[in-house]
Amino acid sequence: MRTIVVGSRQSALALTQTNQVIDHLQNLCTARGLSVNFEVKKIVTKGDQILDVTLSKVGGKGLFVKEIEQALLDRHIDMAVHSMKDMPWELPEGLINGAIPKRVDPRDCIISKGNLKLNELPQGAKVGTSSLRRASQLQQYRPDLNIEPIRGNIDSRIKKLDTEGFDAIVLAAAGLYRMGWEDKISEYLTVEVCLPAVGQGSLGIECRGDDMPMLEILSMLNDPYTELTVKAERAFLRELNGGCQVPIGAYAVLVDGEEGHGIQLTGYVATPDGSEQIKETLTGTDPVALGKELAERCKVKGADRILSQVRG
Repeated sequence: MRTIVVGSRQSALALTQTNQVIDHLQNLCTARGLSVNFEVKKIVTKGDQILDVTLSKVGGKGLFVKEIEQALLDRHIDMAVHSMKDMPWELPEGLINGAIPKRVDPRDCIISKGNLKLNELPQGAKVGTSSLRRASQLQQYRPDLNIEPIRGNIDSRIKKLDTEGFDAIVLAAAGLYRMGWEDKISEYLTVEVCLPAVGQGSLGIECRGDDMPMLEILSMLNDPYTELTVKAERAFLRELNGGCQVPIGAYAVLVDGEEGHGIQLTGYVATPDGSEQIKETLTGTDPVALGKELAERCKVKGADRILSQVRG
């Protein structure tokens, strides 16, 4: 029997989604007569240690995966479960996404005092988010809002709603769904109001590219629909050389057209205050080519200038 060591951050959400993936994989392996055992190895990442500074100022989302990826490369673990939106577009040499399971709700949502919806929040309401992407879109939609940074795991952020004077906080609905906390959601934000982060709602199961037995097991988890749409979103991010230091969003869905199934991709680039925004939608069949073409269209409209200003 092979023991598969799974690396995970120590947060409640990370452990919950890791164990959900393990349960699913165990059932799939058992159904196919494969004898495997799973063991979770908790790993503290730099992003978990730095909680008093916004991600955009300390190096971006890669802070949540670097130590875990090093453990993979050092063969201390065999696979890792990440929130796809936390994964940089470029993976270290030797590592790949072995599977992208079926996506859950990709939308952002708000949790507010009094269970108020976004349009019901009082003038000048204090809204917490750690995301420049969310902040820029909310600022454009409601310029009166006072957007303040908030860090920490989702459970600690929810507590800060009461302890730090926030009227509302903005979170990814997927995390609340996986924790079984959907009842805390005051409103789901439409993708028209707040376009999701690249890969939001999906997971990336990372492993070594040369571990063929592991790749064979993970292939049972892969969802082709999610793989196509996330691949398009990540190609858009890669072409813009983006990370969480800049407000970038992308969301793809499969659509029916005259020539069969296609991928409809919407991309978003903006200044942090939302005063200048570029949002474009394009449909194609090849996810990587589609992501690149949409990024080029955004560049023509000024995305490169906006991104260089933000990085500067």
